[in-house]
This record gives sequence, C-alpha cells and structure tokens, in this order.
Amino acid sequence: MNHNLKDSYISFFIEKGHAKLDSASVIPVNDPTCLFNTAGMQPIVPFLLGEPHHLGKRLVNFQKCFRLTDLDSVGDKTHHTFFEMLGNWSLGDYFKKESITWSYEFLTEKLMIPIEKLAVTVFEGNEFVERDEESAQTWLSLGIPKERISYLPAEDNWWPSLDQTGPCGPDTEIFYWSDTENPAPPKHDPTDNRWVEIWNNVFMQYKRLENGEFVPLSQKNVDTGMGVERVTALLAGVDDNYKTDIWLPIIKKIEDISKKIYDDENYTKSIRIVADHMRAIVMIASDDAGIRPSNTDRGYILRRLIRRMVRYMNQLGVDISTDFETPIVDIIVRQFSSFYEEVHRNKEQVLVVIKEEKDKFAKTLEKGLGEIKKALSKLENGILPGDVAFKLYDTYGFPIELTEEVANEKNISVDLDGFREKVKEHQDKSRVGADKKFKGGLAESNPQTARLHTATHLLQAALKKILGNDISQKGSNITIDRLRFDFNFPRKLTSEEIQQVEDLVNVIVQQDLIITHETMNIENAYRSGAIGVFGESYGENVLVYNIGDFSKEICGGPHANSTRELGVFKILKEESISSGVRRIKAVTHSI
Repeated sequence: MNHNLKDSYISFFIEKGHAKLDSASVIPVNDPTCLFNTAGMQPIVPFLLGEPHHLGKRLVNFQKCFRLTDLDSVGDKTHHTFFEMLGNWSLGDYFKKESITWSYEFLTEKLMIPIEKLAVTVFEGNEFVERDEESAQTWLSLGIPKERISYLPAEDNWWPSLDQTGPCGPDTEIFYWSDTENPAPPKHDPTDNRWVEIWNNVFMQYKRLENGEFVPLSQKNVDTGMGVERVTALLAGVDDNYKTDIWLPIIKKIEDISKKIYDDENYTKSIRIVADHMRAIVMIASDDAGIRPSNTDRGYILRRLIRRMVRYMNQLGVDISTDFETPIVDIIVRQFSSFYEEVHRNKEQVLVVIKEEKDKFAKTLEKGLGEIKKALSKLENGILPGDVAFKLYDTYGFPIELTEEVANEKNISVDLDGFREKVKEHQDKSRVGADKKFKGGLAESNPQTARLHTATHLLQAALKKILGNDISQKGSNITIDRLRFDFNFPRKLTSEEIQQVEDLVNVIVQQDLIITHETMNIENAYRSGAIGVFGESYGENVLVYNIGDFSKEICGGPHANSTRELGVFKILKEESISSGVRRIKAVTHSI
C-alpha cells in the first residue's frame, strides 16, 4: 500500500504539471538549528521565500523525515522516529482553488475515499486577516457539506504564527473518519479524536511587517504535507500502524529471529521498537551525509537508536552476538531501494555501522547486566543499591534510565537517592553558589537541579532563536526530576518547532561550552546584552552567566561547569497555562 500510495501521489501531481523533486538528505541544508529534516517543506524553504527553483514553479516529492520528540513514545501503535512525508508545492503559480480541488480529487478518485469520511477546517479570521471564505467556498463547491467545514482560529489554521514577521498565511486541514465500526456523524467535531488529520494545505499569501501589518505577498505559495505511515494505516482500516504492509515484512522477520509473536502483548512493544529503530537506523546510516555513531549531535542519535534496538532485541531473547541485523536490513533495503538509491548503494556501510556499535554495546550490556544479576542475588529488600547503580553508570556507561528499566522489568526498584548521592560525591566541589540560596525557581540545590537550571538558560535562548526575540521568561520551577519553563507566546508550538528547539539545545550541549560568570553593575549587565526576568528586583551588582555566545543571563546560580554535563535534553510537554503564556516541561539525562 505505501509503495502504491507514493507512486500514485507522484504520478497524479506530475499529470498536473509538477516536476518530481528528489528527497533531500536527512540533514537540513537550510536550517543549522535542526539535526534532521522534520518535514517535507524544510529543504525548500528558500524557494518558498522567492528564490527560483531550477525545476520550475510546481514541485512534488516524498521526503525522508525524522522526529525525535516522541522517541520515548515509540512502542505504541502510532509513533515513529523515521517517517515519509508526501508534499506538493506551488511557488507563485496556482493557489487555493487548484490546490484544494486536486487534493479532493486525489483522495476521492485515486484513493477512493468516500466523501462521507472527509471533513475540513479553515481559518476563521480575526481583526488582522479576514475569514478564509475562498477555501470554504471551494470545499462547498466540491461537495463537502457545510456541517463538515469547521472555522478554527489561528492557533489551528495559520502558518507559522500571527506574530511572526515574514511570509505566512491560513491553511486548510483535511480530516478522515477513522472509526471503522461507527459511521461519521453529519457534523464535524474538531475535538473528536476519531477525526484524524491526513493532509494540510498551507496558503502563504501574506507578509507580516515589523509594525504588525499584514500585506499581500507578490508571490503566493502553496505548501502541502501528508504522512505516508498515517494515511496507509487509515486506508488499510487498522488502528495499528505496524499492521500495514510498511511494517509487516520487518515484523515477520523479527518474529522468525526471536521466536516471539507480535500479537503476544508481552512482546508487542519490544518488536515495535526494534522494527521502528531498525528502519530509522538504515535510513540515517545509508544517507550520503556519512553519519556515524558518536557522542555528539546526529552521531549520538544514531548511537542511541542502535543501542536501544540492541537492548530490546536482547529482551526478546535474541543472541545479540549473532548477525541478526543482516536479514532485517535486507528487507528494509529492498523496501526503499527503488525510492532512495543511496539505501541500496550504501547497504554495506549500514551493516558495518550497526555491527560495530552493536558489538561495543554488547560488551557493556553483558557486563552491566552481569553486575545487576550479581547485585540482585544479594538483595534483601527488593531495591537495587545506589552505589551499584552508580558503578553501572560510572564504570559501564549505563544511563540511570536504562538501569531503572532493567530493574523494573524484574520488579526491582532503584535507590535513586543513593545514586544521586554518589553522583554528588563525584561532582566538582567548586560549583559556584551550589550551597546558597538563589533565584530561578529551583526547589533544591544539587548537581541534577544545577544541570536542569543550566538547561533553562539554553531553552530560553533556543526559544528566542526559533520563535523570535520577543520571547521572555514568565516563570520557572525546577525539581530533581524535571524543569518547567513558562514564556510568552500566542499559540501552541508545532511539532516541528518543538523538535527544532530541542535539537538546537542538544547541539549546544554537545559543543561542551564552558559556563562562565562575572559580577557586573546592573546597568552594564543590560548594556552588555544580558537578559533578566521581567519585573524581578535586582541589586546594584549582579552575576551574569555566559554560555559561549549562545546565552547571557542575569542569574544567581547554581550551574553546570560545561554544557556537556547536561547529557541529552528532552522536551516532555508543551501546553498553555493562560492566555498568551505557554509552558514547557523538560528533562536532561546522561549519555
């Protein structure tokens, strides 16, 4: 189904005068703040902004994409790390009527989706920009009932946001009724999760000026996107993405190797994670960018995926010293070779990358699991001692999260307080202000909260770079487990924006920047570019913390000594807490 979907999509839009654009590398060329391309439009941003494209004004493609925001969610029915995005673009050529008409035609005539299963949303308008009646009237003319057309605010149907300067505009989103047991209701309810978004058509028709005025663009663009995995599952009538022909050959091979059954709920999650990660590993390692496992940036992501895959293969009872990966890689390469030539050409380098990293981790995994087994045999109270957890971390490179995961599977808890105490003993005793009272919303002072506090500096700086310099802190709170950061912004962040912020923080973390501070007069601090908390009462002299050239803040401490100490930064949640104020919850964990 997925091969037919991609072929049908490309053929359809070629018939409409589009030129096929090859998928770009997994590495963004036009966005140094992002580790991987997270959407189909990312590689063509310069052309959406007016640069002429050598293939013309109508483009279509499928793009290799990665989103790591939901890595910890992989293992359920719908989340993936690697996915493919279908897209077609008009660079100053056709606009709303043609885009909407062709989307409708493709869905109903090529994919044979009954109109009864479709609903749409359009921009409701506000005091700055009028209601998008053109899109609504086009949908009505195609036969979509008015009850199935929902007018929603800019938070839902505007790209990128109303307060960002530059090209922008309304979008119309297409929804599919996913419930296979009950017919779609006559009226579209945007809050009913059974309506699943399958396609988004963005109409870039305005430019927002610095003074807040919206003026028509001389070049109006169309930017669309549709996810292959989601649409394939919907068309197949299943609520589990892994039960489509995208995944079934991979899963069947994992079943053959492990002698475990996917439908046995004891093994379903592990098989999904292995299948997802193997596919992502092949696509990253086969890219001509030459990404290799390392402790920084993209290499760290590749290393993390391989090690997590190995861990779950081991959990399935597979001897990880064998070449179990080879037949799985063979299947994935066959699936993608006709679409991405580099996957076939670089197959051997994929196998080498996996084997080398697998063998390295196998030794760590074997020794670490041996230590846990030895410790478990001596337990009297069902708790793994903190010093054992620290030895696994310090000697064998076991992240505390992995130790917890292994122990919990055996119904053993971990003495996290004891572990943290051991970490604290080995920390640099010279950290400034670690034993003093300080500002910044920390509940307590220890090495972990110092790392999280440092992460809030990086997070605020990243938000300013991604969302605009008007971002400012509205509150924060840090515990031993997570950071919470509140900031001004008028809408929810898109998944792409969340990923860009997270990736940018991790790029800075891996640069191992030394964190310095100096005492300055408050006026000189502000003149030097330091930022503070609005409304905060500071004394005449303040501490200013610098993280390279990336962040400069007035703060009372404590902080890590260098960004590398933070390990990996992960955004857990982004939500609204009041009108115009958003909240991010995030964590850091050791590599």
